[in-house]
Amino acid sequence: MKLLLIAESREGKLLGGSYELMAFAQELGAETAMFLVGSEADLPKYDGTLYLADVADAGEYNPEAHRALILDVIDKEKPDSVVFCHSSYGWDLAPRLAYTLKAAQISEVVGVADGNMVVPVCNSKLRREVKAGTAQTVITLQNGAFGLAEDPAGTPTVEKISGGTGTVIEFSGFELAEAGGVDLAKAQVIVSAGRGIGKPENVALIEGLAKALGGEYGASRPVVDSDWVEHNRQVGTTGQTVTPKLYVACGISGAIQHLAGMKKSEFIVAVNTDKDAPIGEVADVLVVADLKQFVPVLTEKIQAL
Repeated sequence: MKLLLIAESREGKLLGGSYELMAFAQELGAETAMFLVGSEADLPKYDGTLYLADVADAGEYNPEAHRALILDVIDKEKPDSVVFCHSSYGWDLAPRLAYTLKAAQISEVVGVADGNMVVPVCNSKLRREVKAGTAQTVITLQNGAFGLAEDPAGTPTVEKISGGTGTVIEFSGFELAEAGGVDLAKAQVIVSAGRGIGKPENVALIEGLAKALGGEYGASRPVVDSDWVEHNRQVGTTGQTVTPKLYVACGISGAIQHLAGMKKSEFIVAVNTDKDAPIGEVADVLVVADLKQFVPVLTEKIQAL
């Protein structure tokens, strides 16, 4: 099996998700080549052929030009699959490429099972195995689902490429979201609420435990989407990535989007009524209990110390 890995850079800097592509390839035991629109000043640590398009010529955001460049590389390398990060870049470019190749696209892959792609379904409550029915496949990987066992190393063999087509899109730059509210990235202790808290009034239980522990409270996306907690407290790929000394997940099942935002915490405690919830795979301690009963008792005991 051969994969073409589509690395990403932003403002001349390689993005860390590019190494998750390499981890995915390792899990499959696949041969690889890599494509990057970027700068020679920041190349991936990678032992293999890197097809490099100068961002000054190809543009940071130019999907038509990038698609044409990738098609040229596909013609040379003949990969079985083209692999993107499940990012704004991948969301835009992967479907364009799949349509051109008449290839199946498998989006938001979170694992591999017997050579099949594992993807979440039912709002990440379940997972299913998928296999493409076309000769080539376009794949996007969910952020945080794959990680290298060791730090990346190596020096790529760079093959510079140029060309592509024009576009009616004019890229004006990136605009960072306005920072506001609490900065969970600086918190040493975080207690987060998930859908399992049941109703907005129960956010107070989570806030109380966080206060007793001297930390901050956060939330998963479903809780934020329900307007129970403000967005600046959301943990996950569409919220904040956090690495506290202690992370307590209350009523959070463990969708990969949430795990990607907190799984590097030093110590993880999960409270869930489901002993088989995915959060248990990353938790150091899994408390199988009703959080509405357990959290008040725990808070009381901590306050009494």
